[in-house]
Amino acid sequence: MATVTTSDLVGLRIKTVRRQRGLSQAQLAHPELSDSYVSLIESGKRTPTPAVLELLAQKLDCSLSYLINGVTAEQMEDIELSLGYARLALENGEVQEARSRFAELLADNNLTGLASLRQDTEFGLALATEACGDRDGAIEILHHLQSEELPTDRRIEVAIALCRVYRQSNRLTEAVEIGERVLGASARPSWSDLLVELGATLLAAYLVRGDHLRARQFAAELLNAAEALGTPRAMAAANWNAAYTAEHTGHREEALVFTERALALMGETEQPRLLAKMRVAHAQLKRRVQPQEAAKLAQQLKRAISEQEQSSTSVIDRARALTELASVEFMTGEIDKAIEHGHAADELLSASGMNQVPETQLLLGRAHSVRGDVAKAGRHLERIREALTPLPSSYQSAGSWLATAETLEHMGDADGAVEAYERALACAGL
Repeated sequence: MATVTTSDLVGLRIKTVRRQRGLSQAQLAHPELSDSYVSLIESGKRTPTPAVLELLAQKLDCSLSYLINGVTAEQMEDIELSLGYARLALENGEVQEARSRFAELLADNNLTGLASLRQDTEFGLALATEACGDRDGAIEILHHLQSEELPTDRRIEVAIALCRVYRQSNRLTEAVEIGERVLGASARPSWSDLLVELGATLLAAYLVRGDHLRARQFAAELLNAAEALGTPRAMAAANWNAAYTAEHTGHREEALVFTERALALMGETEQPRLLAKMRVAHAQLKRRVQPQEAAKLAQQLKRAISEQEQSSTSVIDRARALTELASVEFMTGEIDKAIEHGHAADELLSASGMNQVPETQLLLGRAHSVRGDVAKAGRHLERIREALTPLPSSYQSAGSWLATAETLEHMGDADGAVEAYERALACAGL
């Protein structure tokens, strides 16, 4: 069976419209073209230049977009408007609506021949699917996009999203493979903002995997690359992840310096989702490094939560912000507020069908324990066990098991604490 090419389709459209207009090939061609050339175009044996296509569209009184893509100017306008609404919903944090809009647009047959717009729509659907908490669905869409021929920037954006979702799913080997493959194929050291962001995402995967030596080396490389670029976007990403690396390798004061620098740089960009996420990360780190400053962090976290509500922040990031606010309130003795915000985070995750974030359950377990409600505290700690048990060993899961053990010990559950300590050691490879 012969393959239908783009030239065949363009030629067929020209032929169809010409006949609808009651014109012969000679009449369409005269005086600028020869009738034989028009015949070759209509049969798909010649690919018309952009100038010839524009001329034929004028002579046929039809839109250029129809001859090229089979879509009328009105249909193109509707597609672009629908795509704009879907993007706006995602940016405003209306992730379920965004997902529905992107999916509906992707089902539009008129989008089939519009490769760039279709890829934009599919990528938007992947981000909305991720923000809704459906990581497996997001991975499937991103893999489909990867199989296509993509522009360089889009290819890197897909790799960033895929690396991030794999890391969040604790599929660390795949996260690292994605990042290293694209960075290895790129013309390093010709870094760009997007490549630095991909590097930052890869760096986080190294850390979660426990590859701290590689992470420290790579963090320094990213900082140098970002300094050479000199753009706020690249420098913010590099400093943020240098902070993340410093914290995970025991250099918390250094991490705080990097985080504050990243926060200032991110304020110069127009990325509210990342800015809000960074405010939460900064508050979390400052609470750990300077616990005496905890009371001052609640306002910063409330601001971040407000920013999240107006942007395409994922469910898990919104839950982490609420959990961090609850942690600050717990430290300052506002136990009722801590429980309120902890449950708000828990409900957010439950409504999305996501696996529970251990930090949320841990906070609720501690808060209910302080309130003297051992039964409720025990239920939350049991949910942590359920979430952590099926996960592969990693630095991240080791930390969660350790925090669980400390909480169980505080509650007087010696046997449970010993078991959790043993799981923490096993996850750390000890």
